[in-house]
Amino acid sequence: MYQNFGLDKNIFSGILSEALANGGDFADIYFQHSLSNSINMEEDIIKSTSEHVTLGVGIRVIDGDQTGYAFTNDLSQEKLLETARSASFIARNKKNLPALNLNETNVRNVLYDLKNPLVNTEIPVLIDLVKKGYFAAKNHDSRIIKASASLNSNLSYITIANSEGLLISDVRPQIRLMVSATALDGSSKTTAMSNDGGRYGLNFFTTISKPEDIGKKAAEEAILLLTAVTPPSGEMPVVLGNEESGVMIHEAIGHPLEADSIHNKTSVLWNKFGEMVSNPNVTIYDNAAIPYYRGSLNIDDEGWETEDVLLVEKGKLVGFMNDYLSAKQLGHSRNGHGRRQSYQSIPIPRMNNTVLARGEHEPAEILTTVNKGIYAKSFQGGMVNGTGKFTFTVNLGYMIENGKLAEPIKNVTLIGNNLEILQRIEMVGNDMGFFLGTCGKQGQSVAVTAGTPTLKISHMTVGGKNGK
Repeated sequence: MYQNFGLDKNIFSGILSEALANGGDFADIYFQHSLSNSINMEEDIIKSTSEHVTLGVGIRVIDGDQTGYAFTNDLSQEKLLETARSASFIARNKKNLPALNLNETNVRNVLYDLKNPLVNTEIPVLIDLVKKGYFAAKNHDSRIIKASASLNSNLSYITIANSEGLLISDVRPQIRLMVSATALDGSSKTTAMSNDGGRYGLNFFTTISKPEDIGKKAAEEAILLLTAVTPPSGEMPVVLGNEESGVMIHEAIGHPLEADSIHNKTSVLWNKFGEMVSNPNVTIYDNAAIPYYRGSLNIDDEGWETEDVLLVEKGKLVGFMNDYLSAKQLGHSRNGHGRRQSYQSIPIPRMNNTVLARGEHEPAEILTTVNKGIYAKSFQGGMVNGTGKFTFTVNLGYMIENGKLAEPIKNVTLIGNNLEILQRIEMVGNDMGFFLGTCGKQGQSVAVTAGTPTLKISHMTVGGKNGK
């Protein structure tokens, strides 16, 4: 791995010593070599293909609450030492802590399918996968006037060394096929999207999720939306389906539980530790150690082994997602949520696979408790501000009439406050679904997954006709 680029344990030790030459409490090195490719199809032709190589080293020094960071793609020893000196500029405590001898260890759990990585697969095979997804959508119905499909894959080789003696490496695959379909019928024009993937290889598309099924799902939703209506606005019960509603858990609840926002007191939950913050039927966790999931990691981007972290237990706030620095600042144990976009990025606390745990109710039972309300099936996106207020756009939903799904609806917004919504979760289903996403924070994007069962919120503001 890193040895192929002329790097070894002695070089890493020298870099760490140089990084701590001005003092500092901690230093680490992040080596990355990534191979990625993408294929995009539109208008019945392959519009673009690309391949990309990322190679470089990031060096960090922590001194108290201050962080120095520098990176380079020049792997000469001279340049690496120069980069270490740049990172060390922040440190002025003159502690002169020695870097411990590096002890190379292996990851204990391998959560990925490393057989037949997509980046090593011949381009014609990848193009065939894209075409299968594309034409499954385009040919589904004569009213589908446009489709697009994109296949993205990545294989990253990571090595992390730090002044506490850690030296560890990881090999990380990532794949995702996305298909979009646009339907037209008279003056009604609608678009829907479907995707699937994770930390898999080529076998994923033959044994787990076929490209044809991904394309068909996008087209089916686009056609269904042609007959959808805009619902009335106002306060009403809302049932969140289990397919994509994890995005709401991720945005409205997950981000406020990342430990940097707790330390900086920018989260509405910063002073709620140990308190009841939701209905007692709510348990939320972030588990980065689920095999093959898009947000899973053997180790985080600081080399810490990932684990299942309980955040809300039966309504009580019991934990946060942290990295090295935020754990130190809060006096908490580290739990493997330090993540970065690349070697050019500083690690920060991030979600991985954020899940609202299963409850005891059948999804059909939940519907029967709603006389009039809405059911949210798929989403376009959402936004949450620092006060906890959020707005989510539902792409496809249904009216609920007398405990049953009625006509499909579109142009729906869900508006609320995360603390209020947590308290209003009345029923939690015994099913489960997961949403694949890419999360942005502080200019960095990382792969995530969010899961939720079907759940009922007693009431929230719905924006529709004459809506807000």
